[in-house]
Amino acid sequence: MRLLHTMLRVGNLEESLKFYCDVLGMKLLRQKDYPGGEFTLAFVGYGDEADNTVLELTYNWGTDHYNLGDAYGHIAIGVDNIYQTCDLIRERGGKVVREPGPMKHGSTVIAFVEDPNGYKVELIQAKPQSVEQQEVAAQVK
Repeated sequence: MRLLHTMLRVGNLEESLKFYCDVLGMKLLRQKDYPGGEFTLAFVGYGDEADNTVLELTYNWGTDHYNLGDAYGHIAIGVDNIYQTCDLIRERGGKVVREPGPMKHGSTVIAFVEDPNGYKVELIQAKPQSVEQQEVAAQVK
């Protein structure tokens, strides 16, 4: 088994696609309208669905806002340089709602950005690889 996708309901599909693709650098993998059900599905991610977990953005026609509730937390993305990533997100018009820094009760460096619908996206600084890990990764490539 593997995790395939996470679905988020969005109030404005074009605005959401701009955020996930233009601001966070994901690719639109596929999009389809379902006139009988009056909704559109758009799948975005950092790689092909066959090998990567992706996001399903669901736009229900005529619905422009959702109450996010208090059960939803966030999605998380690993990044190589969290400070540069936050600068780039700001340059692209994204909203950083928690600046990079260590988490409150730990040492992992995190930041949070917010999508146009109010969903939070956590950025997590990737831990540097040891020399041994780098050598193994180079051999696999």
